Amino acid sequence: MASHWYVFPGDADVGLRLMQQQVLIQHRASDESLHFVENALSCFGSKYVYLSGEMHDRITADTQAVTHAAFLSMGTAWQANNQFPWEMSRWVGGIENVKINITLRIYSNKWHVYAGLAILNPAAKAQIRQYAESVTELYKLMIEGQRDELKRRVKAAGEYVFRAGTEGQDLLLKDEVLDRFSLSNRHREESPPNNHLSLLAIVDCWWKLGIVPYDHMICSTPLFRLWLGVTEYLFRNPELLDEALDTACDDSTFRSDDLEFTFAARAWSDCVSFGDFESYRDRFERIQSYFAPRFPEASRLGNEMMKTILEKTK
Repeated sequence: MASHWYVFPGDADVGLRLMQQQVLIQHRASDESLHFVENALSCFGSKYVYLSGEMHDRITADTQAVTHAAFLSMGTAWQANNQFPWEMSRWVGGIENVKINITLRIYSNKWHVYAGLAILNPAAKAQIRQYAESVTELYKLMIEGQRDELKRRVKAAGEYVFRAGTEGQDLLLKDEVLDRFSLSNRHREESPPNNHLSLLAIVDCWWKLGIVPYDHMICSTPLFRLWLGVTEYLFRNPELLDEALDTACDDSTFRSDDLEFTFAARAWSDCVSFGDFESYRDRFERIQSYFAPRFPEASRLGNEMMKTILEKTK
């Protein structure tokens, strides 16, 4: 057929939601071709979502590009500091479980999956660049001790992202879900307060780009739902958010980790902006080899986590 049809169920986790929906993009295809594909896929009993090619690229960037960049940067920072986070008391329980599991899940996959999504999508490049800028600017406010400006900026971002989409709604994720999936044998009580720079920056990034993540839930991947869930968990808990912001200015426990994370976010952004596939591959595979011994256990735990999260965020 001369016309081209694309069906995009999602990313590497498509198996978890293939039966729920099919995204159909009529790109240089006739109406007859559209009806043919609709009929062929009808046996899945899926819900059809119709998008233009441009809208698909924007939504893909909104729901995947920055999510991947954040976790790639976490892995880079841990490797740079020669850390296996599940062996340290500072990353235990709740949000930390999600950070570790998803980072390992991403690095256990093929590099080209994430490189293609980031480098070949112009919308993704812009968003990854903004994420790196948000990380950098918030980190500068932290080390300069500009508590009032940090709180003003972060809370303004949170108000924009979460107030409109969450009024009267339960949290996507709760403690009993987040605490179930840990690679660590340590107790949550051992973990010190974390400023969660990666989460503060994602909300700042969404705010700066005018993105309300709930607008794209129908086309979201399990990784995005999980990332949104833990971010919402932080921002919709005023006491926890204030603790993170105070920790950012008063506690240097995570300062070296945040420095490496900032370097990593900027480096991944440069790699994507330059369209450098070889550099992307070299960086990815170097970090991948560092974490490789823990992939089998992380994959098993990650699959269980994804199934649970999908059920909780339908």
